[in-house]
Amino acid sequence: MTTTPRAMILAAGLGSRLGPLSDLRPKPMLPVCGTSLVRWSVLWLRHHGIREIVINLHHLGEQIEADLGDGTALGIAIAYSREHEQLLGTGGGLRLARSLLDDGHGTPIVVVNGKLVTNIDLHRIVSRHRQGAAATMVLRADPDAERWGRLRVDPSSRIVELLGQSRAALPDAGPSSAPLMFTGIHVLQPEVLDRVPPGVQCIVRTAYRSLFDEGDGLFGEQASATEYWWEHSTPERYLQGVCNLLGGTVSLPFAERPLSGIDASARVHGAAEIHEPVWIGPRAHIEANARIGPHVQVGAGVHVDRGVALERCVVWDDVDVHHDVKDEVLGVPTAARGSL
Repeated sequence: MTTTPRAMILAAGLGSRLGPLSDLRPKPMLPVCGTSLVRWSVLWLRHHGIREIVINLHHLGEQIEADLGDGTALGIAIAYSREHEQLLGTGGGLRLARSLLDDGHGTPIVVVNGKLVTNIDLHRIVSRHRQGAAATMVLRADPDAERWGRLRVDPSSRIVELLGQSRAALPDAGPSSAPLMFTGIHVLQPEVLDRVPPGVQCIVRTAYRSLFDEGDGLFGEQASATEYWWEHSTPERYLQGVCNLLGGTVSLPFAERPLSGIDASARVHGAAEIHEPVWIGPRAHIEANARIGPHVQVGAGVHVDRGVALERCVVWDDVDVHHDVKDEVLGVPTAARGSL
């Protein structure tokens, strides 16, 4: 009998590359077209039939729990693994949460980094994994693969280069792939967690390294060129990720709401200029002669003053905007930081 995987969303990081924005929200709570990144991951998993999800928490984790609760409203079950004293890394976090993830029947575990938006076909990934892999890393072509940590696979999909370390492909396997990067999505058998030492650990550098060194069990499945994947680690990448979805070229059939448009409860003055694509959230107030767009996300309760121009920017909930903004993320509500 084939059983449905459980999944873990890695959401405990400090988000240090976001700078001051991480003081306000954990990275998985960055809003993208009205939906937090962690919620995007939940929706993607649910779309692929997964109904039991574990999320690890550390920095500002209470925000994540407030957003998702126990999952009932989404028709799933969410459990939380709290890393109170210190971050445990990907391996340590999975090891801590094992009792919540391992169903005792050898069912694969799906892992996804909570900073992503993707439409990669998880059904295909899990199906390929079930063909004999101990762990399957989802990979993608990227011109900056060297910077991310280069991997290669042979034609049988075995990983033959892991973070710059190579080993010989199987006899007659053929040439290895072009350089690839790890997407932060992977599938593993529960027993692979036995290979993670106690404490703060990276699963790639411990469990996956040991599988790699033994020469068997570690596979890579490539995302296709038409599948969408984006990570949001810096303000620049976050802003670009919002623009990607606003542009209307990404298909996310599991989205809870339109990826662009103006909420019915928003107040937009008739003399304001709206240059699509935009996403304007609930209760936003756009005054006369304001110019909004293109590629602008305006959060719930935002007030944009008369004549203000917003272009290619993100404004978080409840911010009052008094001056022009371009290529920026505004995150602090007016009450917390004074007028902009």
